[in-house]
Amino acid sequence: MALIDIEGTVGSIAFVRDVLFPFATARMDAFVRENEHDSIVAEVLDQTADEADIPRSDLNALLEALHDWAGRDVKVTPLKTLQGLIWVQGFESSGIQGHLYPDAIDALRRFHDGGVALYVYSSGSVPAQKLLFGHSVAGDLLPLFSGFYDTTVGPKREGSSYERILEKIGIPPNEAIFFSDNEAELDAAEEAGIQTVQLARPQDQTIPTTRHACVESFDEIEVTR
Repeated sequence: MALIDIEGTVGSIAFVRDVLFPFATARMDAFVRENEHDSIVAEVLDQTADEADIPRSDLNALLEALHDWAGRDVKVTPLKTLQGLIWVQGFESSGIQGHLYPDAIDALRRFHDGGVALYVYSSGSVPAQKLLFGHSVAGDLLPLFSGFYDTTVGPKREGSSYERILEKIGIPPNEAIFFSDNEAELDAAEEAGIQTVQLARPQDQTIPTTRHACVESFDEIEVTR
């Protein structure tokens, strides 16, 4: 089984930073005000109030907290959920296509065709992950994947999060490998007994680690069942 991060691993950090984040931020206030009584948006606001210790009735303060998190790229579930909801408009109505590196596209298809089960674990919400892969530069790649996980299973820098994913999938850690650009995430996966490989892409200015196997692209990787 291969567990795969997105940003900086299979897709460009710049795409998320320069395209997706500004798209969501520019539309955040209007989207929340228009949809605040929607059950999912209402839950986002409930979670924001709890996380930021703000009265639930103070919508302006809740929006300020969401913008603050967005500006600092804080990996909190309510923000990621809200961004994913707004990105639906971008992918489905504005023609945005999810960026993926060519070597990653080839590898995902190669792994899948070789019988390797593919799963995603990203700080972006599961709906946002599906949008990106479903509307990617290579078309709809969703059929390649067996499942998607986000921070609702736990923070990506905690080993227990990876243990929960393994439990949900039902495989032992020695049958799993995790790909990420982030050393702290790789450390956490290793803590759970999972094999690890860092993608240190020059395009993303990733600093190579000495603690984990490290490659610049998926062209150097082969995964077997």
